[in-house]
Amino acid sequence: MRCILLWLCLLSLLGVLIRGLWADNKRTFAVDWENDCFLKDGKPFRFIAGSFHYFRAHPDTWQRKLRTIRAAGLNAVTTYVEWSLHNPKDGVYIWQGIADLERFIELAKEEDLLVILRPGPYICAERDFGGFPYWLLTKYPNIQLRVANVDYMSEIRTWYRRLMPKVSPYLYANGGPIIMVQVENEYGSYACDKNYRLWLHEETLTYVEDKAVLFTNDGVNGLSCGHIDGVLCTLDFGATRNIKELWKELRRIQPKGPLVNAEFYPGWLTHWGEDMARTPISPIKDTFEAMLSSNASVNFYMFYGGTNFGFTAGANNGGPGRYQSDITSYDYDAPMNEAGDPTPKYFALRDIIARYLPLPDIPVPAPLPKNITEPYSYYAGRHHLAKGVVMADKPITFEALNQHSGLVLYETFLPLLKRDPSVLHVPGLRDRAYIYVDDALIGILSRETPIYDLPITKSAGRKLQILVESQGRINYGYMMDFKGLTNNVTLDKKVLRNWNMTKFPLESYEDIANLIKIDGPKWNDINESNGMLNKGPALYYGTLNINGEIGPEDTYLDVTGWGKGLAFINGENIGRYWPLVGPQITLYIPKEVLRTGTNKIVLIEYQRASQTNEVTFTDVPKLDG
Repeated sequence: MRCILLWLCLLSLLGVLIRGLWADNKRTFAVDWENDCFLKDGKPFRFIAGSFHYFRAHPDTWQRKLRTIRAAGLNAVTTYVEWSLHNPKDGVYIWQGIADLERFIELAKEEDLLVILRPGPYICAERDFGGFPYWLLTKYPNIQLRVANVDYMSEIRTWYRRLMPKVSPYLYANGGPIIMVQVENEYGSYACDKNYRLWLHEETLTYVEDKAVLFTNDGVNGLSCGHIDGVLCTLDFGATRNIKELWKELRRIQPKGPLVNAEFYPGWLTHWGEDMARTPISPIKDTFEAMLSSNASVNFYMFYGGTNFGFTAGANNGGPGRYQSDITSYDYDAPMNEAGDPTPKYFALRDIIARYLPLPDIPVPAPLPKNITEPYSYYAGRHHLAKGVVMADKPITFEALNQHSGLVLYETFLPLLKRDPSVLHVPGLRDRAYIYVDDALIGILSRETPIYDLPITKSAGRKLQILVESQGRINYGYMMDFKGLTNNVTLDKKVLRNWNMTKFPLESYEDIANLIKIDGPKWNDINESNGMLNKGPALYYGTLNINGEIGPEDTYLDVTGWGKGLAFINGENIGRYWPLVGPQITLYIPKEVLRTGTNKIVLIEYQRASQTNEVTFTDVPKLDG
């Protein structure tokens, strides 16, 4: 009997020891509301983080860039999750390559970085449609975004059922690096629907539970409508002399808890036609030190900006007639430049961080070498890139055609002109239209100008062709930004009917490569005096040969002398170029896109060919015009 009691006592003691060891080893990340700080594994903690969006860099460069971030002394990396990248078509999901979110999180952990995850579902980020998939507008033309709308919330629930189980194993309490997860994004700047906020909070909490800290993020004017009771409220702001007033406004909404600037801006975004945004380092340093002195946690937006490859760049609406599309580069004047190299701003901030956090025992990666070549000639192809024709009485939008981006050609026949000239009126143009009559260019209309009227003379001809380009959906504010011709087109106030719409999504490089050899409409007649493409866009193609002894290196495609278009390198859509308005003249080409030997280069030029039909590859970016 005594032996049995002794054995039971030993088992009980062993259980206590095991529970104690489990409690000691349990990973926790939480808010200590009373002491205004975070607790990581029970100890006070402060993060200094940097934003790096995985979808803005080639995946083979992620680890090096994460290491550069860690070498600056930062202890966390912040990223959005882009719904449209992972769910480009209704029912289609992608998790490989540049969409391999799990690999990105694992690499962050390998580089000793915690992760702050911002799943949106709206992310803004100067991305097309704020990260929403375009097909929401195809499926639900009357959808109401970011409010308690049944269709919208149903699609979020479907998306989160795919996304959240993938990130759940990486939550901090589950052994992963994710310490915080955002609910919505700067919501107070958009609306004030409490029912939607509470619903999204509950939806997110279902997956995150207490395994990481939930938070909201708003500008000072959006705090009232953006915060959610019981959820950590954070601010965003750039360099300022009024930091105490900003913290005071945060405390008005949230009297206790850690102070956090979740978007501290060391640079800024740039639109086509503007000067490149440049932010001096001195006020950034002063504000950064002031925040650290007040024991705040800080996330730099952006620490590494990257590139808006393909059709991913968004746009802003600065008011009536103020549509502004974003450039391809997202350099952002960040501490790391578009290629991922550290800048003087990087080292200045690293010096400050070293006074507050221990620097890791790793060297700062040196800038990668860049390649420069002699000019390469390009040849115009006869091509036809259509992906289907739709006929309708009235013009149909890109979304109704189930097309993400690229071009749509709208064609109809003009009635006999009663006036000479008559006035073509194209209201609701989204975004840019090249107008042809009988295959001859007669003018360009633009939402950015905004000019929607064009005179047509009797001698012009009968067949009207309007080639519409999408320049990126609005990503901030009112975003029901359908593309194409969104209203009736009139001639002298008479509605034009019976339209043919030809789709040119320009999504498949394989189609482009194959069709270089196929005869089609000769769209590339060039005006020798100014290089204008009088018959429509032209496809230019050529090759770049890289020496096997040196191998591929990062480089920049210089399109000086060209007009406006797209560039493909070895099948990768590098993005839009528009040197006619600037400020960006070069497109960044990561070495991972290139290969030893022959590299295939394709330009789809919309407007004006270079007089020399040449491009160059340079070792220095031209982002300032």
